[in-house]
Amino acid sequence: MTSLVDLTRDGVVAVITLNSPPVNALGAALRHGLQERLEEAIADDSVTVILITSSSSLFSAGADISEFSAGNFAAEPFLPVLLNQIEASPKLIVAAINGAAFGGGLEVALACHYRIALAGAKLGLPEVTLGIIPGAGGTQRLPRLAGPKTAVEMIASGKPVSAKQALASGIVDRLHEGDEDFLAAAVVYANQLLVEKAPLRTCADLTVDRSDLPDNYFNEFRQSIARKTKGYYAPERCIQAVEAACALPLKEGLKKEAELFQECMNTPEARAQQHMFFAERQCAGIPDIPKNTSLREIKTVGIIGAGTMGGGIAMNFINAGIPVRLLEVKQDALDRGLAAIQKNYDISVKRGRFTAEQVAERMALLQGTLSYQDLADVDLVIEAVFENMQLKQQIFAQLDEVCKPGAILASNTSTLDVDAIAAVTKRPEDVIGLHFFSPANVMRLLEIVRGEKTADDVVLTTLKMARTINKIGVVVGICFGFVGNRMLEPYMREAMRLVLEGATPEQVDGVLTKFGLAMGVLSMIDLAGNDVSHLVRESHREDIAHDPSYQLISDKLYELGRYGQKTGRGFYIYDGREKLADSEVDEMAKQVAAELGITRRSISDEEIFERCIFMLINEGADILNEGIALRSSDCDIVWVNGYGFPAFRGGPMQYADEIGLDKVLESINRYRTQLGDYGTMWFKPSPLLERLVAEEKKFGDI
Repeated sequence: MTSLVDLTRDGVVAVITLNSPPVNALGAALRHGLQERLEEAIADDSVTVILITSSSSLFSAGADISEFSAGNFAAEPFLPVLLNQIEASPKLIVAAINGAAFGGGLEVALACHYRIALAGAKLGLPEVTLGIIPGAGGTQRLPRLAGPKTAVEMIASGKPVSAKQALASGIVDRLHEGDEDFLAAAVVYANQLLVEKAPLRTCADLTVDRSDLPDNYFNEFRQSIARKTKGYYAPERCIQAVEAACALPLKEGLKKEAELFQECMNTPEARAQQHMFFAERQCAGIPDIPKNTSLREIKTVGIIGAGTMGGGIAMNFINAGIPVRLLEVKQDALDRGLAAIQKNYDISVKRGRFTAEQVAERMALLQGTLSYQDLADVDLVIEAVFENMQLKQQIFAQLDEVCKPGAILASNTSTLDVDAIAAVTKRPEDVIGLHFFSPANVMRLLEIVRGEKTADDVVLTTLKMARTINKIGVVVGICFGFVGNRMLEPYMREAMRLVLEGATPEQVDGVLTKFGLAMGVLSMIDLAGNDVSHLVRESHREDIAHDPSYQLISDKLYELGRYGQKTGRGFYIYDGREKLADSEVDEMAKQVAAELGITRRSISDEEIFERCIFMLINEGADILNEGIALRSSDCDIVWVNGYGFPAFRGGPMQYADEIGLDKVLESINRYRTQLGDYGTMWFKPSPLLERLVAEEKKFGDI
């Protein structure tokens, strides 16, 4: 069995090598091995200097996050204690950072006396993205080496810096850029330090240099990140920890860091963010498909439809270096689509995200066409036309005739039955849904809709493709709206019904944004286009015809041509970037309510919240119960990444687990009674929700 930590010799240099692929996670076993090798090297009189490095292509990705949920992250040797031991070594210790050093991995390096890094290495403390702060000395040692400004920016954002930036700021002492083997260069550096009689430089002997720090710097920094970090608990504790480093000796600062770390660990925000960390990784696993399933190659992609969605989808692939053929039926539509893509890139150049040369390289990968024959040899075709079953079936019948055997045929449908689309082809096993979210070149979510006959290798190939184009792929089953839009339906329904019952659009949206959603549901409809949501309702009128009030206020706005931001009026009035309340919507709601016999009343924020969010959760439970989603965490991934549900809540299902499913069920049953016939019609608890409450379980338990 290969040792997790190896010890070899190169003259007087003891080389301690972390050897726990793929990421050298600092779990208890690795920590124990590191401590043993460290003590062995210190005890060896023939060793003068110790080098800590890695056998992987990275140094260490940090803590084993699974230990957090298991509650054994403090198992001996506790990482902070081990790093104090490294720092207190009587022999010189050098960190040889041969790749990414993140979190606890960087903290290991910071505890060493000197650091040499490979030029391509990245260094960062991303703990804030898990709802915590660095807890093994990072908040205290980094400010002493790099200064408080660099430290607080890195720690509060979680963003890494390059090795060159780390050298400039004092985090590392030497950069290796030559052709010489890195480990050999690190050994040379270690020997050079011996020759130079370099001191055992520890952070305990350093104070934070505040000479260029304005008196009000930390408060100004708080204000600068306030909007971005609203609702998150850890960023403020990151700042407090760096403030402590500026004011306290290392030993006392480490004690303060430990207190703040534990404070963060005990919050629902930390549990939510760590839930999302694992959820993103779990959604890549499909239980009924063997992991060794062979994948298909995707070297060229065809996209049908050069509108906003098709153009955005195309940008994902050419950004990843994959050639795209973009098809339209008319030249003017194709020209507009290509021009829109160029314009998007031009904006990115102005903002400094791309150079003109990089844009030229991407546009060279994009070919416009009016002929289906140009799609004959592509590996993947994505249809991105508007939501019309007949049109999509016509397109797929044509693709079936033109495309080569083994090509994957995908529809960007957001609601329609993928099996019905596949049925018009002679190869339903090659057909899949790929539901991109708008704007497709920005939004990270991709719903991968698995049809009844979709081949296993097609599912896994598209999952891999999602990662290639920097998307989070979530495999879902077929129903109206799949996971995301199906859960959206009751959420929108309740918001609009509440407006009829007496709430204002701004009150409804205000409750939801206060909870942490990126925008309220009515503002979201205005952004996406009320004409779009109307067409979706038209496609399944038979399912909602029994409720004459169903999103009727939205249909009335549609009839008036008030589609939202695109027309300047929807639920709100839009004047440039300014959004204004519209008294006409209130009057319209009163009139519609009177026609339907709905008694208007004053509605509490609590009722708005519970009816919108709890019915969203209830729909998620039905989706799980029907097997449309594989895991509750998949629903969370969809809603955090596709609909702006706050990550610090962990998604709707995690939030329900956090507050208690019994509370959700009690509220649904209460409104079922209080709201009369409407409540009886819509407030039906999911059988899964009822079962889990009876069994005292959570969504996360299934």
